[in-house]
Amino acid sequence: MSHYQRIACLCTESVETLYALGAEDCIAGISGFTVRPPRARKEKPKISGFSSMKIDRILAVRPDLAIGFCDLQADMCRDLALAGVEVHLFNQRSIGGILHMVRVLAALVEREQAGRLLVADLQAQIAAVVARAGQGQGQRRPVIYFEEWNEPLMSGIGWAAEAIVLAGGEDAFPALSAHAGAGQRIIADPMEVVRRAPDIIIASWCGKKFQPESMRGRPGWQDIPAVRNNMLFEIKSPDILSPGPAVITEGLRQISDIVAQWQQAQLA
Repeated sequence: MSHYQRIACLCTESVETLYALGAEDCIAGISGFTVRPPRARKEKPKISGFSSMKIDRILAVRPDLAIGFCDLQADMCRDLALAGVEVHLFNQRSIGGILHMVRVLAALVEREQAGRLLVADLQAQIAAVVARAGQGQGQRRPVIYFEEWNEPLMSGIGWAAEAIVLAGGEDAFPALSAHAGAGQRIIADPMEVVRRAPDIIIASWCGKKFQPESMRGRPGWQDIPAVRNNMLFEIKSPDILSPGPAVITEGLRQISDIVAQWQQAQLA
């Protein structure tokens, strides 16, 4: 066989995608943060964190390829390359980039047809969300503030903002969502959120449980329409912050449901 057969997955979305492609036999080890699919945690050895690793643990599974994601794993990939491991560092930052990642990963394991089918299914789910959003024509698009972290306040990453727009909303901080780096998406003045008056707030605190009461208690935030109307929601981090198929199958779907709930409330 000519394709990669022992892949060290340093990022969760590569695990999710390889399973979705029916190529789980190619996975030699996974990130300890992997939650999708649940069986992966039982079937595959955990070999790394997200931005930290013990290289001996990865080398012990004898990978013929290591797959990482973004600049935060660049040093890990460099060290593996120096140890003689072939590496592929993905850097998808949009929903289109997620679909491209699926196609590339499918090619790496010679599952191109499965990749085409998976991409077509994801595109169909996107189209269904867009069509649902279109049913609300004539209604104002709700302004949505996506909070990725609370100390300091941090707005959502690009693909989350893109999902908001696809689902019929308007991102409260579009200029910030264009930045890949978390440090560039910090909201220094919490009152800036108040001034933008979001209709909906979605929190996904990067693995930490959302605490709506602490949000309601922030000075001045009682005046925000989303707080006043109890339009505060949580989307779990694995459903929206890992740029794999789940952004579409879980995160986008949940945002669509949230927008529909807001639209129904406007009609009541």
